Amino acid sequence: MSRQSITLANQNDEWLKQQVANEEFTSKSEAVNYLIKKARESDEYVNFVRMKLDIAEKSGFSTKTKEELLVEIKKKLNV
Repeated sequence: MSRQSITLANQNDEWLKQQVANEEFTSKSEAVNYLIKKARESDEYVNFVRMKLDIAEKSGFSTKTKEELLVEIKKKLNV
């Protein structure tokens, strides 16, 4: 694990200290690593949703009726 030196705004440092004091984390480093992990997961999810939206937009508009779409969806879900 690499070691870093960072400067935090006072309110962020106080928040981290409070998390450790409340035993949410065992150290400020653990809290920062957790927050970075969550941010990375969020980025991955946003990228996934963007990819799905891009695919959907490129597929064009459907000419099927609501009823036809419902039958197709239920068929795919085995309902």
